[in-house]
Amino acid sequence: MKFQSILLLTFLSFLISCKESTNQPQTNHSQGDVLGSHIDTTIEAGNDFFEYANGGWLKRNPIPASENGWGIFNLVAEENYGRIKKISEEASSTNAAKGTPAQQIGDFFYSAMDSTTIDQLGVKPLQSQLDKIEGIKTIQDIAGMITDLQVLGVNPAFDMGIGQDMKNSEKNMVYLSQGGLGLPDRDYYFNTDTRTKNIRSEYVIHVSKMLGMVYNDTAKAKQMAASILTLETEMAGAHKKLEELRDPYANYNKMTSAQLNSIAPALNWNENLKKMGITVDTFIVGQPNYYKKLQSLISTKDINTWKAYLAWQLVTSYAPYLSSKFDQENFHFYNEIMKGSKEQRPRWKRALDAQEDALGDALGQLFVKEYFPEKTKKRYEDLVQCIVESYQEHIQKLDWMTDSTKQKALTKLNAITKKVGYPSKWKDYSKMDINRTSYCDNIMQSRKWHLNYEIEKLSKPVDRMEWGMTPQTYNAYYNPSNNEIVLPAAIFTAPGYKDEEVDDAVIYGYVGASTIGHELTHGFDDEGRQFDEKGNLKNWWSKADELKFKQRADLLIEQFNQYTVLDSLHPNGKATLGENIADLGGIVIALDAFKKTKQFKEGKSIAGLTPLQRYFMGYAYGWMQTRRPETLANQLLTDVHAPIFLRVNGPMSNCDEWYQAFNVTPQHKMYRDSSSRVRIW
Repeated sequence: MKFQSILLLTFLSFLISCKESTNQPQTNHSQGDVLGSHIDTTIEAGNDFFEYANGGWLKRNPIPASENGWGIFNLVAEENYGRIKKISEEASSTNAAKGTPAQQIGDFFYSAMDSTTIDQLGVKPLQSQLDKIEGIKTIQDIAGMITDLQVLGVNPAFDMGIGQDMKNSEKNMVYLSQGGLGLPDRDYYFNTDTRTKNIRSEYVIHVSKMLGMVYNDTAKAKQMAASILTLETEMAGAHKKLEELRDPYANYNKMTSAQLNSIAPALNWNENLKKMGITVDTFIVGQPNYYKKLQSLISTKDINTWKAYLAWQLVTSYAPYLSSKFDQENFHFYNEIMKGSKEQRPRWKRALDAQEDALGDALGQLFVKEYFPEKTKKRYEDLVQCIVESYQEHIQKLDWMTDSTKQKALTKLNAITKKVGYPSKWKDYSKMDINRTSYCDNIMQSRKWHLNYEIEKLSKPVDRMEWGMTPQTYNAYYNPSNNEIVLPAAIFTAPGYKDEEVDDAVIYGYVGASTIGHELTHGFDDEGRQFDEKGNLKNWWSKADELKFKQRADLLIEQFNQYTVLDSLHPNGKATLGENIADLGGIVIALDAFKKTKQFKEGKSIAGLTPLQRYFMGYAYGWMQTRRPETLANQLLTDVHAPIFLRVNGPMSNCDEWYQAFNVTPQHKMYRDSSSRVRIW
């Protein structure tokens, strides 16, 4: 992940769209060239291509106090915030019928902006649940309360979700996995470096402050916070590490309810899942050993510790939607301490983020109608087809893969569903009860609706046309169980420019490589390659091909392990392998597609940059972003994506044409000998 039914083109129209693109290089942009002003001329491309391509812009645009980072992602978000704000304000000023998108959008936004009422309510929206927690007396009560909070989207003790069976993609299943931590990852509880130890200390202070505001008892809150850290540390000790979670076989354990009850009977699965509306008898458990540990903790830990933990889980989950004192303290720890933010973002932006989570499809319908015309959609559908054809050619030419495995790879590639822009069917939120009375209650209603929506899938056939992102999301993804790439409308945005103002070279790098080619390659990365063309976890590789793939992937792991970040930290090459494979694959696949365009063949420069240079610069433009040191340190522990500057410099140093485009020689810092460059797809 970076980040309608696809039109099936005939072979003739495919050749026209790929080789003779109608989007010619533009020279009279409304704001000048999209790339030229971003270059840092004090840096040589071969020493640090990320800074060369983006450094000029980054120097002129420091991170605003309210943000953890700043760059292309934020510029697109700013454009979309303005658009969605306009939609929301117009909806909030109308008197639309109950249950309509306009009513729900308008009332949700109104309640989120009504800070006076929110402050008056304080913690009152959670009081009934807090009272139930206070009334816990038995182990059975603990299990029942965990279930009640799961319904509210709190997820204490473990994570639960509904998704396609990895070994039978035609069926939806309940997935149960490790979870329940207040810090982002297990390593925060055990690492001994100064930065992490400080975060642990601040975490206890934060939990104490939050619970002190709930109970108006500072001494009690401190005691509760200490017991919560101890409990969560024991939970974290049974968590798998980030890189271990990338093994789909090791994290796939099908169990009946009887088997589940045998490893964690204290959670009283049959009764509590039935209370949620889940009546299936088979589950997929990601990490059974974690559930064994959970059984031990529920059975042996003092009930008061569990009461403190459950109260904390509830309050921290809803803190952004409570009165300002809860909201500000939540921001202080999770944004100032953890990520280095200097001030909180405006309320209207935070309101729109929450509204996106609650009513994303309702907003999406209005968004694409206004901002994603058919002409733009067609351009990117054609681009997807061009890059798929390039991928086919790459597979056919591989010198390390046997013919039989190549045929299976081509079968999988050609079976990938390509979703561009927006879904053909929208979610119906009409039964979600949204009003202007309580912002927090609207969040609860939304979470209940979304849980019920997921649970209903268990009794229905898999809907392969469903989208997991909204059109206004600046991101994209590959879903291995559906064998699909999903490319929301917003991912094609070049902020500040009309689509027709951006030449093909930039588009092929910015969208073709970093998004389309990237997502296609996820189908063949270290994890995605283990799924077949129907989306089932099934080994379709020969032993020899599998070994050769692993040898190449191991080189990429080693390359990224050796990079240094923040003076002394290193990326986790194993955890980030899938994204690093996808970045490298995206660049080489989209490049060969670009070579078929009229712009590349004519070879004319724009703003002093050749088409080949503009392609690579376009890719770097897609990662024009800087982040605060605190955010970067957090990313290294929690994210399967490498730091952004390495997502440019890492794969670029493996691409032969990049060396040619920028005259990179052995004297340059990024130079890698031809024999040591990683080549996979």
